[in-house]
Amino acid sequence: MRQALAPVLFDDEQRDGRRSSPVAPAVRSPEAQAKARSKRTADDLPVQSFQDWLRDLATIVKNRVQPCLASLPAFEVITRPTPSQQYALELLHVRL
Repeated sequence: MRQALAPVLFDDEQRDGRRSSPVAPAVRSPEAQAKARSKRTADDLPVQSFQDWLRDLATIVKNRVQPCLASLPAFEVITRPTPSQQYALELLHVRL
């Protein structure tokens, strides 16, 4: 899941293990550095931590609505995702 969301995470999408020396930390790609600075993707979508994305996606809910008129059946409504949530769902290959 984290790998699928990499484009909208602060993670480096090009994790090839580049290191400047055997004991030095991995070197981030210029794209990852730009994402971290701007907190936006190249498509101007928000970049968040994995935990923040989970909290954001958790706001999409299914509500059961029971109309006041007894002759009308109950129905379910799913909240409409924001454009950034919709993009994250597409990255995860999830349809609502």
